[in-house]
Amino acid sequence: MKFEDYPIHLTPIPSEEGGGYMVTVPDLPGCVADGDTIEQALEEARDAFQAWTMAEQEDKGLISLPKTYSGQFVQRIPKTLHARLAMRAASEGISLNQLAATFLAEGLARQ
Repeated sequence: MKFEDYPIHLTPIPSEEGGGYMVTVPDLPGCVADGDTIEQALEEARDAFQAWTMAEQEDKGLISLPKTYSGQFVQRIPKTLHARLAMRAASEGISLNQLAATFLAEGLARQ
């Protein structure tokens, strides 16, 4: 496996804590790096990934594979909400799945 195969979290570090950016690799506990710029943080994360995987290989003989997701999940919602969402999707000429995915993506983008 290589660094690019794993999802990462890139978060800004508040200026009162030194500033810059922190990169974590959620599938590899403890694989963390930081840098003053995004580019530097990513480069440091690549180095941290190499060190982490070498240590894990020596210690356990194997490296955790990245988690995979099917792109599907089931969510139960009230019938009235289902009806409202279905009507909204129909009025916009899109599927209910496409509408729900759009709303979820917009909600995540606001974080």
